[in-house]
Amino acid sequence: MIDTHSHIYGEEFDADRSEALVRAKEAGVEHLMLPDIDSESRPRMFQLAQEHADYCHPMVGLHPTSVNDNPRWREELDMVEGLLHRPPMRLYGVGEIGLDLYWSKDFYREQREALHAQLELALQYNMPVVIHTRSAYDEMYDAMATYRGRGLRGVLHAYADSAERAMKFAKLGDIYFGIGGVVTFKNSGLDKEVAQLPIELLLIETDCPYLTPVPHRGKRNESAYVEHVCRKIADIHGCSFEEVDAMTTATAKRLFCID
Repeated sequence: MIDTHSHIYGEEFDADRSEALVRAKEAGVEHLMLPDIDSESRPRMFQLAQEHADYCHPMVGLHPTSVNDNPRWREELDMVEGLLHRPPMRLYGVGEIGLDLYWSKDFYREQREALHAQLELALQYNMPVVIHTRSAYDEMYDAMATYRGRGLRGVLHAYADSAERAMKFAKLGDIYFGIGGVVTFKNSGLDKEVAQLPIELLLIETDCPYLTPVPHRGKRNESAYVEHVCRKIADIHGCSFEEVDAMTTATAKRLFCID
């Protein structure tokens, strides 16, 4: 398995990060993809990636909520571009980037500008994108539709919308859908949408320390728990855990160019 979205570098893991990494490996997690947030948390991410270069794979990007009410957000974008131009280590994608209108719609224009700037950078540097979308699927589709036919590739992380809309997104490029703990929630309805999506379009993720899957819901999430997401998808599709593991791992390795 590959956890395609892990914030294991966050402060929530300061007390037991080494142990959490061991638990992930023991659960069968082969690689962790580390999405960036902004310049404040980035040094921690780079440090972890340097210490575990064969296991933890960093990206670079500006999260949409780090644009909100931030007078220096364009400087943050300049940092992202600088890191892509002169990477301090191997980078595996541009992310996480996107649109988040859940907390406020006041910064939509700025978020959209930041999103487009980073989509252009991903195309320029031939990298996949990891896209965060919350309360903004219409707006995200409109934004990504402008890149149809330009070779955009990436994953809509923590996908939580309909299968019908997912198939529309899939036609915009080489686009996949990150499925996390929400699919295990009894009343989320996401299981019904995942049932209509081919496994070939899915990636598995935790988004740890958030969105903890059943049976650990209510506790801190960690990368080892991606196993529960994989098992739930297998149950939904009526196939084996090993089949989902093999397909999602192969997709992740291909998308993020993992050797």
